[in-house]
This record gives sequence, structure tokens and C-alpha cells, in this order.
Amino acid sequence: MAQTSPNHTQTVSGWAAHDTSGKLTPFTFKRRENGINDVSIKILYCGICHTDLHHVKNDWGITMYPVVPGHEIIGVITKVGSNVKNFKVGDKAGVGCLAASCLDCEYCKSDQENYCDKLQFVYNGIFWDGTITYGGYSDLFVADHRYVVHVPENLAMDAAAPLLCAGITVFCPLKDNNLLESPGKKIGIVGLGGLGHIAVKFGKAFGLHVTVISTSPSKEKEAKERLGADDFILSTNEEQMQSCRRSLDFILDTVSASHPFGPILELLKVNGTLSVVGAPEKPLQLPAFPLIFGKRTIKGSIIGGMKETQEMMDLCGKHNITCDIELIKMDNINEALDRLAKGDVRYRFVIDVNGNKL
Repeated sequence: MAQTSPNHTQTVSGWAAHDTSGKLTPFTFKRRENGINDVSIKILYCGICHTDLHHVKNDWGITMYPVVPGHEIIGVITKVGSNVKNFKVGDKAGVGCLAASCLDCEYCKSDQENYCDKLQFVYNGIFWDGTITYGGYSDLFVADHRYVVHVPENLAMDAAAPLLCAGITVFCPLKDNNLLESPGKKIGIVGLGGLGHIAVKFGKAFGLHVTVISTSPSKEKEAKERLGADDFILSTNEEQMQSCRRSLDFILDTVSASHPFGPILELLKVNGTLSVVGAPEKPLQLPAFPLIFGKRTIKGSIIGGMKETQEMMDLCGKHNITCDIELIKMDNINEALDRLAKGDVRYRFVIDVNGNKL
């Protein structure tokens, strides 16, 4: 494991955290030369994910400092390797969480690279050459083309950036549960943040009846008037929760804070499914009876494979779906991370890496 190798000759400007304070400062480092299977991307925008916050502070005990976060990367291709046929210089391109996988296991061969045992992420990972990966809080990225997607021309590049993590994270559970072509089905979205708001947009685009479930009364107006949700349940109101028992076919739980799952499960119909994409730090509070007496299923999901990610981007282009964002400059990253920790963003921060207005 090394920070660089001899072919890391491209000087890159970025921002990195160097210790558990989580404070990011300007950081100059090297990226590899563009290889035969690579594309080089001038980064224009990079979304800020809650995962970035955990990594800069080493909340999960796995951070390799210095860490350059960022896995919602959008930019323009500036170089293309000789083996690359599906991208050309000038293409709008996106890179999400995946940097490498084994390419040979059953999951890689079935377009589920995100479940490969040897999966490596675009930052705080170990690439095939043994070097540490650095993410999108920087001005240049070099990626193997197999982990890059095309960005539809009609989508605003800044507002499309969070689709590469937040978007695919909520898209895959909907697809896995056959909800892309099941208009009229009733789904619930727990939490109305970076993940939840885009899940509402997907649900409405796919013709689903969408109910937002939240602990915050103030979110009702946002959910219905801003995002077009059909219904709203205040999860702290026992009367509302009771009146909505067995009303939903599917629930997507996007909340990363610890919370009880029993009352949420009771909202599902018999044979209903709860899909969990939030990652609470404490073990799940999961009682048996709501599962047993409702023949219900609870399952997890993490991002998506590359084929699914491209499919999602194409559907976003078709339905003109982007994220609601707050655009910031690079030197406001620390302030944005502090606000993110407090939930003070509607709904996703995106870094304007080069001050572009594209």
C-alpha cells in the first residue's frame, strides 16, 4: 500500500483531512498517468455525502490519512485510453463510489460489482496498483472506464452530481422490488434528506403513490408542495401511525440515525418489504412480531452496479430528475460539513470545483 507509484506523475490540487478533527485543508498530490483502459476527467462538480463526514473524522475506524473525500463526481473527459471505445474527449461523465473490483467473480460478471468482495472505493480504497485512492474534492480524476457513466446532456451537471451516490442508493431498491413499472403501488419514504428527497422524485416519476414518513412536522409542506408527495405521516404521532397500519406495499428507510423499526414495519401490508439504505451506528431495533404477524421482509442495499447506475442516469435524463442542491465553493467545504452534521442543507451540498457555471 502506497500513496503513489512511479506512474503517478500528474499533479492535482484538492482538499484533504489529515486527522480526526475532520478539518480539510488544501492538498497537492499525484494521480496516475492515463492508462490504456482509463479516462481522465476534469472535475467540475462534486457532491458532499454524509459518508464523507464519517471518513474525515474516522468515525468508522478505517480512514487512511490524508483522505481526499468525494464520490459524486461530474466533469468532462480530457483524455481517453487506447482500449476505451465508449467515451471520447469532451463527453460529460460521472464517477460514483466504485473505483475497482475483481472483474471475475459471480457478482462482477452479473453486473453487481458493488457486491464484489474485492470492491475498492474512489477514496480511502486500495487500487489495483496498490496505491491509495483519492476522491473528487480535487480538480482531476483518472478512472478505469468500466467505472464511469455518461451524463445525459439535458441534465444540469451540478444538480446531477449527487445522483452518483444518493440517486443510485435509492434507485436500486425501487428497481429490485419491481417498482419502476408498477404505477399505483403505495410506497413510504422514511426521512426527507439527501436520499429521501430524490427517492420521492423517483417514486412520482414512476407513477407510485408516495408517502413521506418523518419525525419533523415542518417536512410535511416540503414533501407535498416542493416534491409532490401524496401523503405525509408524522412518525411521532401515534394516532397517525395507527391509522396508516397496513397501508403501504413498500418502505424505503433512508435515515442514518438510530430509530425503532417496529412502528415502521406496522405500516406495511402483509407481504410488504422494508428496504434499509441508511446506516445507523448502533444495532437495528428490530422486534420479531411485526415481521412474523405481517409476513414482512426487511432487506438492505448499497449503491448499485455500473449497468444499473447508467440505467438510472438515463432515466433521470428521460424524466429530467436532478437533486435539489446548494452549490458551494471549495473554500467553504468545512462550513458545509459542519452544516451537514446538523442536517442544515436542502438537500445536498455540491462543490463548484473550478468555479464553473455549466
